[in-house]
Amino acid sequence: MVFINTEGKFNANSYLIDAQLYRMRGNLALYVIENEGHRLLIDAGETLGARKVVKTIKDLGLYPIHEILLTHSHFDHVQGVGKIKKLMKDSEIKVLASERAIENLKYPEKMNKDFGYHVDPIENVVPLKEGDILDVNGLKLEILNFFGHTQDSIAILDRKNKNIFVGDAIMDRFDPDTYVPEFVPPDFNEDAYLKTLDRLADLKNEINSISLAHFGVWKAQDFHWIIDNVKKFHLEAKASIIKWHEENPSLEYITLKYHEKFIPHSKIHTKENIHGLELVIEWLMKGLKMMGEI
Repeated sequence: MVFINTEGKFNANSYLIDAQLYRMRGNLALYVIENEGHRLLIDAGETLGARKVVKTIKDLGLYPIHEILLTHSHFDHVQGVGKIKKLMKDSEIKVLASERAIENLKYPEKMNKDFGYHVDPIENVVPLKEGDILDVNGLKLEILNFFGHTQDSIAILDRKNKNIFVGDAIMDRFDPDTYVPEFVPPDFNEDAYLKTLDRLADLKNEINSISLAHFGVWKAQDFHWIIDNVKKFHLEAKASIIKWHEENPSLEYITLKYHEKFIPHSKIHTKENIHGLELVIEWLMKGLKMMGEI
């Protein structure tokens, strides 16, 4: 098992930073790619964690950041942009995102309503599209459209280090025993998502690690487990929640069934501390309702 969840450098050019979403460790990973003095931050976290993120960047000798690349427009990935910019006011930071994310970032009212969190408008975002190459002082990063979880999700492929940063586009796997699928509102699209999983599988022989926003870097057999099992897991989790909902639509019942079947050994979501998992399952149920499945 090779699961990297500690802050710091994990390959020749990449660093993990724990953004501590909701002030919880191991809940949201940001990444810095550095080459020859140029530094790119992947995602910005929430405003509440921005000061901690900037402190870690300084502690790791990565200050200042020159660019922030947003993997998609969900609040927990973009809300911290303004605060990070203020805390690094001595640096001109460019913000980059999928061309499909520009509207959501500039006019965040719909996302704010859907998520119940406030995100300020983010303007002057550099649009990225499929196949674009970012040059980090000679380190080439390729942009891939990884739609499905959202319709503006992008992945960042680092062929030199054989790593791919996927944001939330594939799955959430917080530790080896705690994982949840990605069919969440407001704009999940299963056809696009399954195509993204196929595309990831096609890259299997070109990369040897995957960096998840929720959470950490997975290598060796754990990398292969994600590549080989994520589609089966998605379909099984979806079918199971639909079945349990038909048996008993209560959130408590479905959450306990999910725990029992998929993550019985989780140290994050235990039977004695099930409330956090209930929030996740409630969100997944909203996604299934949006899809017309329940």
